[in-house]
Amino acid sequence: MSKKIIAVNAGPRKGWNTDTLITEASKGAESSGATVEKFDLFRLEKYTGCISCFGCKKNQNKGHCVRRDGLTKVLDAIREADGLIIGSPNYLSEMTASFRALYERLVFQNLTYNSETPCCNQNPIPVLLIMTSNAPDTAYTGLLQNYQQILNRFVGPTETLVSGNTLQLKDYSKLDWPWSYFDPEAKKRRHETVFPQECKKAYEMGAALVMKTMS
Repeated sequence: MSKKIIAVNAGPRKGWNTDTLITEASKGAESSGATVEKFDLFRLEKYTGCISCFGCKKNQNKGHCVRRDGLTKVLDAIREADGLIIGSPNYLSEMTASFRALYERLVFQNLTYNSETPCCNQNPIPVLLIMTSNAPDTAYTGLLQNYQQILNRFVGPTETLVSGNTLQLKDYSKLDWPWSYFDPEAKKRRHETVFPQECKKAYEMGAALVMKTMS
């Protein structure tokens, strides 16, 4: 029976950097025999982050967020999956609000506040966390390490992939004022030379993710 991988795009721009890397990782997973189901968080019905209702802290709901909204089907799918690919652009030194909403509910449902068994996740799965950023690759190392540490503990063993100095626009000359922080030509050169390498790495990491589910 083939492995089931859930891919989650927490960015709003289809076909751009984050979405492209998630797509490549998904293709890699499929190359290893997995089936992939993808969710675009910006295209779901209305949802929120954790509302601190503590419904998931009752025995009958342990490990299950009881909030019913657009994220419910994503959480349910991840709970039954063999692996997770999730990606987000970095906005103002953080992941997107959509990523945070899912992250809060994905993690908090498994947090018991019990020192003997702090996590009630019955199905730890490997995770590939992808972040794209306009800043250099190393600008948010601490942020990514923190997410990796928490996901390791409450979801499953997590690998990360960062794509920095990303191309934001196809044509910077059409802006109303110059974005003098950037060298548009350097951005384009990087997108044409380095980004394809990152896509290849995403593909390889997606394939490796499936292999981890078999070990």
